[in-house]
Amino acid sequence: MTSIYLDYNASTPIGPSVAAAMRPYLDEAFGNPSSGHWASLPAKAALEKARSQVAALLDCAPDEIVFTSGGSEANNLAIKGTFFALRHKGEHIVTTTVEHPAILAPCRFLEQLGAAVTYVPVDSTGRVDPEDVRRAVTPRTILISVMHANNEVGTIQPIEEIGAIAREHGVRFHTDAAQSVGKIATRVDTLGVDLLTIAGHKLYAPKGVGALYVRVGLRLEPLIHGAGHEHGRRAGTESALLAVGLGAACALASDLEPMARVRVLRDRFWEALQESFGDRVALNGHPQHRLPNTLSVSFVGMIGAEVLSRLDGVAASTGSACHAGRVELSPVLTAMGVPEKIGMGAVRFSLGRATTGAEIDAIVDRLRAVTS
Repeated sequence: MTSIYLDYNASTPIGPSVAAAMRPYLDEAFGNPSSGHWASLPAKAALEKARSQVAALLDCAPDEIVFTSGGSEANNLAIKGTFFALRHKGEHIVTTTVEHPAILAPCRFLEQLGAAVTYVPVDSTGRVDPEDVRRAVTPRTILISVMHANNEVGTIQPIEEIGAIAREHGVRFHTDAAQSVGKIATRVDTLGVDLLTIAGHKLYAPKGVGALYVRVGLRLEPLIHGAGHEHGRRAGTESALLAVGLGAACALASDLEPMARVRVLRDRFWEALQESFGDRVALNGHPQHRLPNTLSVSFVGMIGAEVLSRLDGVAASTGSACHAGRVELSPVLTAMGVPEKIGMGAVRFSLGRATTGAEIDAIVDRLRAVTS
């Protein structure tokens, strides 16, 4: 049986053009980019070209890009770096109940160090009300962090409206754009953000590389102290190889036209499921404000993990987990108030640039067979 990959929100394969760009750097440009001799110059040039490619995607200056080991480090740098840099001004952070663990865990850690964190709720579609964010801001607020799009249900947050609120109160604004980069527009000035996270392996770059956009003039306390790499914001010798991969992936991501085709396939998938299952299938997430590649559905009265286990060769994710014989909803579905009877049957299908119509048709046929 043919294997089908529909878990692109979890990780993407390295794009062919990305692999081609990286390949020379396996053997060449091995020098330390921070050294000043002949062996370092090609590595330094490659590093800065990649930085410019990432900046071009976000429509910012190259020196506003900090290379990291991935999205988790970028999120930690944004949150902890802001807290330690501005704790003399305040200790309050505003975020939401549906953030990725790479946001929620740093916030909980900082609470142990005296931070006060407000977790703003979301509605049944997973979308936050900007006015709830406004009401959460206090004179001691130093940071607002709201993800651009949810990894599980794909709901896109009203980032521009929240950005306006942050500017109105003079508060730093961070968004985790790991899921949105390469799928929808992510220009930092349009979004109104001061900090933005990128994770390489979500947009056809290798694992182990990411970036944090840091608006010019903002001070962050580094997570990693050492020499003055990345303009003193992240110590550690940079990898030209990984940076080239991220840069090439960002160049690829600048063309969003392929995502229009992916959206058509995603909608075709949902229509076929509705036709096949009727009221036995429910959509999770916002029907309109949603990533073009993401389809989170619940097979009502069923267990998502069991549905997936019957789909031999299909890679996708569930929205529930089984612990000690009991099904537990994911924190995201719980925060959305999804009833257990519906949420326990959640399955997330996330499409990619290589997904075909034949694969979608095959999945629908297999779902009919295993749920009949």
